[in-house]
Amino acid sequence: MASIPSEEKIFTLDDFQIGRPLGKGKFGRVYLAREKKSKVIVALKVFFKSQLEKYNMEPQLRREIEIQSHLQHPHVLRLLNYFWDSRRVYLILEFAARGELFKELQKHGKLSEQRTATCIYQLCLALKHCHAKKVIHRDIKPENILVGLNGELKIADFGWSVHAPSNKRKTMCGTLDYLPPEMIDTDYYDEKVDHWSIGVLCYELLVGNPPFESTSQQLTYKKISSVEYVFPSHVPEGARDLIKKLLCKNPKERITLDEVINHHWIQENADKRVFK
Repeated sequence: MASIPSEEKIFTLDDFQIGRPLGKGKFGRVYLAREKKSKVIVALKVFFKSQLEKYNMEPQLRREIEIQSHLQHPHVLRLLNYFWDSRRVYLILEFAARGELFKELQKHGKLSEQRTATCIYQLCLALKHCHAKKVIHRDIKPENILVGLNGELKIADFGWSVHAPSNKRKTMCGTLDYLPPEMIDTDYYDEKVDHWSIGVLCYELLVGNPPFESTSQQLTYKKISSVEYVFPSHVPEGARDLIKKLLCKNPKERITLDEVINHHWIQENADKRVFK
């Protein structure tokens, strides 16, 4: 990937040609953009200061910038730089040409064994990098995973991430269907919450919906807490074995990321090409 000018450069909005919107959230929008001098295509994430202040989200945004700027991995979306003006804060992000993994899932209903195994393989590589830097993502889900031009995955949206040198946290966050039992039970937790999310994601990609999805929040909580889910008949045995080893109520019993990567179902089905 070509590079935009280094961190010494102070950007303004005039440095960019702004293209089509790529998405929007509660606090801002994401646009396709091109840095005029380098001609590099990027995603420009724009936050309104008034919204950040209203919902007291400045600390979360500062954390997102701090964490993402220190992560450099082929399967983690790069934060290239950031700047601000009187009304807005702008994050200059690597552009993932094929958008959210969620859209791919919506389009196809569910993904193939090979595609799912490849997704899990790449995410485990990315999470190994994050965890080595003492960063827990805490919100792995299809909406927060982007897809590059060659189909490679990029973990994005580090808004709920935390740098936890102690490896123990006690804040409930993330997305309901992906919450692990230890968060629901308000117990202390560590990076194994991301291992649980990998299990939920693997199930959702193969089936089309998450394993604990229910008609009410309370029922979802109950199912997660008791690890109550069923496999449709089409889910292959190897994938079932992997998911069961990740969806353990006791975090200490969940297999490691290396064990996921080396699991026979991943090894037999994943495309292990390296994307730079």
